[in-house]
Amino acid sequence: MHHEPADSPVLASPRVLSQGPEPTHSTTTVERGSFCLARCSCGWAGPARRSRDRARTDAAEHSAGRAGSR
Repeated sequence: MHHEPADSPVLASPRVLSQGPEPTHSTTTVERGSFCLARCSCGWAGPARRSRDRARTDAAEHSAGRAGSR
């Protein structure tokens, strides 16, 4: 086994961050009883709404980047 001397610095390899484009968001609405919520392929889920239209607006805002990653 190879051992580094106590006085030699141990260098960590740098972390490589993805430089590619961000993944596209594929949103949909899901009904749960009398509530509707928006969901995204990135794992995001909006709040439960009684209004389907408001859930669709949540999904559109998320896809546009205005809703953040809540």
